[in-house]
Amino acid sequence: MSTMPADRGLNDLVAQHMRTDIAVLHVQQTVGEALASMRENPPASRIVYFYVVDDDNRLKGVVPTRRLLLNPPDKPLGDIMVREVITIPSTATVLDACEFFIFHRLLAFPVVDEERRILGVVDVELYTEELTDLDRREGNDQLFQLIGVHLTEAQQVSPVAAFRSRFPWLLANITGGILAAFLSGVFKAELQKAVALALFIPVVLALAESVSIQSVSLALQVLRGKQPTLPEIARKLRAEFMTGLFLGVASGVAVAVVALLWLGELRVVLCLLGGIAGGVTCAAVIGVSMPNLIRFFDREPHVAAGPVALASTDMVTLLIYFTLARWLLA
Repeated sequence: MSTMPADRGLNDLVAQHMRTDIAVLHVQQTVGEALASMRENPPASRIVYFYVVDDDNRLKGVVPTRRLLLNPPDKPLGDIMVREVITIPSTATVLDACEFFIFHRLLAFPVVDEERRILGVVDVELYTEELTDLDRREGNDQLFQLIGVHLTEAQQVSPVAAFRSRFPWLLANITGGILAAFLSGVFKAELQKAVALALFIPVVLALAESVSIQSVSLALQVLRGKQPTLPEIARKLRAEFMTGLFLGVASGVAVAVVALLWLGELRVVLCLLGGIAGGVTCAAVIGVSMPNLIRFFDREPHVAAGPVALASTDMVTLLIYFTLARWLLA
């Protein structure tokens, strides 16, 4: 790996620090041909993985050294290579690359352009040197505290793999929407007594969902690869509860004033005030709790936290809103 300057920044493009002397094999080669080509033209530096490309230098797969050495000489590389390769785009930063080493725990990653042509490789030395550099710098936190939330954009996976990882969590939204419709049916009598309640359902839900997503995003940024403890989660929940309460009361008053001037129905105004204040408060707590709890149980929260938090927020907010309506309109 090329020597990197001590003043390297986390926001430098990773392409500035990659190795270009890559162990590259051709997809049409057999194991025997690949080994022969490596003996004739050995890479100048160490080999971590063997990357398989086509005639246009597009990455087609990766062959671990063990597979290359233990398979018969006439075995095609296409039969033994791993086709789903985690790559780093050339537009990624050093910080992005460090995320990959933390979350995927591989020894090296290929750097590719927009057409998936392999440009170079970064190995774990980039991460370890970055840790050493940070130890020498004043005013820097530990690297794991600086890791941002960019994996969804940086990690390149196939559409099928992305579908499999994301769709199950969307089922939480589907279930939440169906249950919300069911709740509306349960409280149909209240909605018929005060049709104005139905008019404000979109704004009540929108406020709660917005706060929930804000809380999820902020929680993910704070986590940054750390494993939270239960006392830490409890402290965060207490702080977010107060923040959500302030946001909920302020938002509820703003909407309630408009409803009072527009409709002049005090009971509807009280439902809105209580429903928004309660819903937003709960949304903030749900939003901060989901990423922390998912990470606490050693799961990746970036994909799961948002859908689960939104579905839970919708259910809780509507339940508060309709329960207040039933009580005030009885």
